[in-house]
Amino acid sequence: MTNLTFTIEDNPDPGDIRTVISKILEYNNNSQQDKDIAYPLSVFIRDAQNEIVGGLMGKTHWGWLFISHLWVAEGLRGQGYGKQLLLKAEQAAKQRGCSHAYLDTFSFQALGFYQRLDYKIFGVLQDYPPGHARYFLQKQLN
Repeated sequence: MTNLTFTIEDNPDPGDIRTVISKILEYNNNSQQDKDIAYPLSVFIRDAQNEIVGGLMGKTHWGWLFISHLWVAEGLRGQGYGKQLLLKAEQAAKQRGCSHAYLDTFSFQALGFYQRLDYKIFGVLQDYPPGHARYFLQKQLN
């Protein structure tokens, strides 16, 4: 191939992004016996007015639960709601055939919370963001 060019784009076309992602998924599907299908998983806590006061977002994929976001309203923190969100997500993941879970958190967020729930550190990015660390954790689901 000749006349190739590299471009750095701050606002790429969504179609260009989809092209790259679809090519990765195509490769993964050809490389894995199980198709590269991730299933969303969400757990919410709602108040009497049906407003969300807590939630967990993630997905299940290749036998793993990935937790991307977990939030509980400030007034409800420290009362076990975050633990309940996590345990409900883990239970749903097990029903989907998952045997492991993973997530990441920052040093200024909830590292101790996850460690108390048997998540183990498997990687750390020091000084990300500057003065802090980003932790990557995993857990075997029983």
